[in-house]
Amino acid sequence: LGAHALWARATPVGTVDGVAWGAWQAGDWGRLDHRAAAGALELGLQPALLPSLRPWLRVWAFHGGGDRDAGDARHGTFFNGLPTPRPFARFPFHNLMNVSQRAVTLALRPGTRLALRGDLSSVRLASASDLWYAGGGAFERASFGYAGRPTGGARALATLADLSADLRLSPRLGLAAYVARAAAGDAVRAVYPGTRPAWLSYVELDVRR
Repeated sequence: LGAHALWARATPVGTVDGVAWGAWQAGDWGRLDHRAAAGALELGLQPALLPSLRPWLRVWAFHGGGDRDAGDARHGTFFNGLPTPRPFARFPFHNLMNVSQRAVTLALRPGTRLALRGDLSSVRLASASDLWYAGGGAFERASFGYAGRPTGGARALATLADLSADLRLSPRLGLAAYVARAAAGDAVRAVYPGTRPAWLSYVELDVRR
């Protein structure tokens, strides 16, 4: 079951907007009862100043439930189905399972063809008793495309900073660039001791027919 709400209102300082959504799952997980939930809240401000850049500042939070007791008869990890993690984790070292994220985003939209975006976020496990999950599912037969690692009770996954630029060259041709740096938290270091900050960057060309 799920629900969401979106709203926007013009104010003297600019347009204020918000998004809220929640999802609840119930059923069977093998021989266990499954009960899990997830939710997100986002607030944004598009200030009236700097109209040539059209800035958009957003603060947001997400919580995907984790299992609190692996030995009981209930499975409490929110299962995010079979999508790729990329829409919500552009540096996909996690997915929506057992994760709690807080972030601030600044977007600049000079003109109609260029969009710039920067994010700073803290990524933690929702439950220290559950695993650190990664993967999008349905690509590997033995694991079904998901991996989970115990972190010894640590919850901090990473502090993530990233930048992106999307340029529409023509109605059919687009160019995107992305760079991110993730500083490992205690949960990552529990699995990979001595971990240094991780980097991800790519350039992408998309063609529409």
